[in-house]
Amino acid sequence: KMPDSFCGSWEIISNVNFEGYMNALGINLYLRKIALRLKLKKVIEQQEDRYIIKTCSTFRNYATTFRVGQEFQEFTEGLDNRHVKSMVTWHGKKMVCEQVGEKKCRGWTHWMEEDKLHLELFCEGEVCKQVFKKKVNE
Repeated sequence: KMPDSFCGSWEIISNVNFEGYMNALGINLYLRKIALRLKLKKVIEQQEDRYIIKTCSTFRNYATTFRVGQEFQEFTEGLDNRHVKSMVTWHGKKMVCEQVGEKKCRGWTHWMEEDKLHLELFCEGEVCKQVFKKKVNE
């Protein structure tokens, strides 16, 4: 079961090596330049045994729905538009997703540190570290 603290709306406060990660995904320079300027928001919800993680920005939104421990087909539409087989599992208090497809060593890890939500995105040796704080007024 997910710690309740994951759920809610989050605003990005730090984004390290996002360009390196996007480059590893093969995202073109024009889209990388736009993406680097965006203020990302995350919304994480739990409905029974399903999780919904939405990444929102003024440019485009992305949502993924999954059950922990169940492989699912994911189309990364609006990101790098690839089909991957994804599997999310718990490693202690970290939620880890492995995405198997064209790109090697691809996925992400979410965890909490104090009141901050951490996200590491990885692909072919590039790691992007993002930190989010809970939106006030929640």
